[in-house]
Amino acid sequence: MSDKKKHHEKDDTELINKLTEKQKEASVVRKIVLVCFFVVVLSVIGVGAGTYFYVMSAIGPVDEDEEEHIEVTIPIGSTSAGIGDILEEEGLISNGTIFRYYVRYKNESGFQAGDYQLSPSMDMDEIILALKDGRVHEDYALSFTIPEGLWLEQIIEEIAKNTDYEYEELMDFVNDEDYLTSLVDEYSILDEEILENDNIRYPLEGYLFPARYDFTEENPEIEEIIDSMLSRTSSILASAEEQVSSSNYTIHELLAIASIIEGESLNDEERRIISGVIYNRLSTNMRLQMDPTIAYAKGEHLSRTMQDDLTVESPYNTYQNPGIPPGPINNPGQESIVAALDPESHDYLYFYHSQDGQSFFTETYAEHQEVLREHRDTE
Repeated sequence: MSDKKKHHEKDDTELINKLTEKQKEASVVRKIVLVCFFVVVLSVIGVGAGTYFYVMSAIGPVDEDEEEHIEVTIPIGSTSAGIGDILEEEGLISNGTIFRYYVRYKNESGFQAGDYQLSPSMDMDEIILALKDGRVHEDYALSFTIPEGLWLEQIIEEIAKNTDYEYEELMDFVNDEDYLTSLVDEYSILDEEILENDNIRYPLEGYLFPARYDFTEENPEIEEIIDSMLSRTSSILASAEEQVSSSNYTIHELLAIASIIEGESLNDEERRIISGVIYNRLSTNMRLQMDPTIAYAKGEHLSRTMQDDLTVESPYNTYQNPGIPPGPINNPGQESIVAALDPESHDYLYFYHSQDGQSFFTETYAEHQEVLREHRDTE
């Protein structure tokens, strides 16, 4: 055999060996890929199954054998996330986040604010049903609702209307010095300086939280009614403890700001914007010049603030007096309190509400005057 032929045979043998080796490598790679694929599939199945059983467990009862009922307060304006946090904190559900997504998945809405008697033996669907239709553990003998933004006198009128107490009796009680002193000792949101400030019309103005109130007795003690309202305000502020403590203003001042926001806002969307206007004016030492403070200063509700109204002599007149008024000018709701703690950042210093319900925010006095010329003259 020639050397040339031997050389070709050697090359063919090497080629065959290489091809065989590559086929073996490819086979190994395919096996590895296949194993990895099955591992991934099994992992996904495992994670999915684990997630499924976790979620199913979360929407079930925390303790189906528990007979005790827990009193839970759902404030007005609570979001599903806020309700979930409350329920989780009270041990009625295991995960507030899952509650929020479960509510969204089922497209649930219409939760009712109020006090509820709920049990850890209830599953998530039962709790949702209870919160939607206002169903509680026991029937209440007395229920009434205080809307946002009422003056203290109006709240007392509502209490008198729904109970056997006379208006004068209630007013004397909520302004009694000994009673107010006892409240200062009991509630950290109240400060003794409030009682010592003669410029404040009513020490509890701004602290009586607007909400639905339910009582098991037809004519509960006055203390019980007032305590319920103060507890709600205290709870709202406690939930924003970090923002309150980091603020440059006291709780009393923050509630005063919130009450102005409540009086000025046409809707929830503009509360934080108006809050920003207030903070901008305070930061530039500009007088607040807020019309609801004029109505409170005059002691009468005004359909429209006129030029002559601005001269009323009162510490609550923010057209004449710089800074925050001596106290709240109404009893603000949760959204206004939140807005007072979290103002929107912008450069607006002025705003105007037209008679047709439009709001115009401007940065300069010249722009504000232009808005007035365009809209006030046509009203």
